Amino acid sequence: MSNPDDLLIDLAAKVESEQTNQMSLTVVVHGAVITGRLAPESVWRQRVAEVLHDSDRLAPFAEVFRASGPADGPPSHLHFHVARILQGTLGIPETGGMYRIAIKDVGAWTVGDFSYSDR
Repeated sequence: MSNPDDLLIDLAAKVESEQTNQMSLTVVVHGAVITGRLAPESVWRQRVAEVLHDSDRLAPFAEVFRASGPADGPPSHLHFHVARILQGTLGIPETGGMYRIAIKDVGAWTVGDFSYSDR
């Protein structure tokens, strides 16, 4: 979206203000469908830092996520955790991942977490 959706910005701001990670959301970004739960940016950054810190090769990068925090003003990004990119009958990664998506790049969205079923 060249003009970010004000409703989506309000939703992201509510996640930030309530410090909740229970809001499920599915977005379409440049043709990719991403589904998962939103997290406050500070929680998302901390979790990414923990994962990087536990890696032998990537530990030096953990500090980048700890050093900076959310900017003032309305949110410009969505921070997903336990998120999957839906592709065919698969969600990648199966266990969910951590994604940061610019709100301005979201072309469509809906409340809820989609998954495929063979039923």
